[in-house]
Amino acid sequence: MKRKLDIQTWSRKDHFEFFSKFDEPFYGVCVNVDCTIAYRVAKENGVSFFLYSLYRSLEAAQIIEPFKYRIHSDEVFIYDQINAGTTIARANGTFGYGYMDYNPVLDVFIDTANKEVERIQSRTDLVRSPNEDLIRYSSLPWIDFTSISHARMFSVKDSCPRISFGKMTVNVDKRTMPVSIHVHHALVDGLHVGQYINCFQELLNKEI
Repeated sequence: MKRKLDIQTWSRKDHFEFFSKFDEPFYGVCVNVDCTIAYRVAKENGVSFFLYSLYRSLEAAQIIEPFKYRIHSDEVFIYDQINAGTTIARANGTFGYGYMDYNPVLDVFIDTANKEVERIQSRTDLVRSPNEDLIRYSSLPWIDFTSISHARMFSVKDSCPRISFGKMTVNVDKRTMPVSIHVHHALVDGLHVGQYINCFQELLNKEI
């Protein structure tokens, strides 16, 4: 479900109209998050660290409202729930695209996500969900990146955020992971990205 935002009364009306005209309205940042607690929690509960990170990232997206905005026919809509469209690695070295609904209950999310992983890994095609109620995720667990760019098809209008997770590194007892966040500037400002990063970090620090 989604509802239309009244652009005429929106405090960001001028910013929306300005950045909507850009050929490349997306911008991004890369940060390192502390995943020491999150990694331990994932392992103690026998769940994939990637899926646990995905769960916490989606949880933050439900909280920081601009991450729920999407553009349709020059109008802005706010989705009630944001889900995940993510790359899933296959045994032959390729990947597929999976779609995972967010659920506030971790066990439910992990159960359905694991089923989607199995489904995609049993296929060989490359079909990406046309839904826009999602964040486009990817994982580069081999690379401790400090910057990242994304392939874009400019003829296709898209306002979904893109979030990528990198290689976890260990320094003494602390684990960190690079995270890349790309957003559409007509919808999301640096302030909101900062709020999202802070929220994500707080959620990664939670004990179950």
